[in-house]
Amino acid sequence: MDNCIFCKIIDKEIPADIIYEDDVILAFHDLEPQAPVHLLIVPKKHLTSLDDVEFEDIDALGWLMAKVKDIAASQGIETGYRLVCNCGEDAMQTVKHLHFHLLGKRKMLWPPG
Repeated sequence: MDNCIFCKIIDKEIPADIIYEDDVILAFHDLEPQAPVHLLIVPKKHLTSLDDVEFEDIDALGWLMAKVKDIAASQGIETGYRLVCNCGEDAMQTVKHLHFHLLGKRKMLWPPG
């Protein structure tokens, strides 16, 4: 997508503090962290939100989910983390590229919002 900021980060057109990358996903620090560790994990394939996921995306999203624990461990998260995916306007999805917030290194509250 031409105007997608996450696609531009994936394509290295915009710099980001990348902490993990492979052929399928990219993980980088959020510019407005809400926890001591706040990463964004994105599939490299542009999907606007969870509403755009098709059966052909299962392998990539399964891979992303399987890598979350490794990415969390690489950041020293040892006692738990929260993984958040906002889907749509009412959920406050501000970037229209499927992404997951990995938050850790602090006690989380419930309900979250």
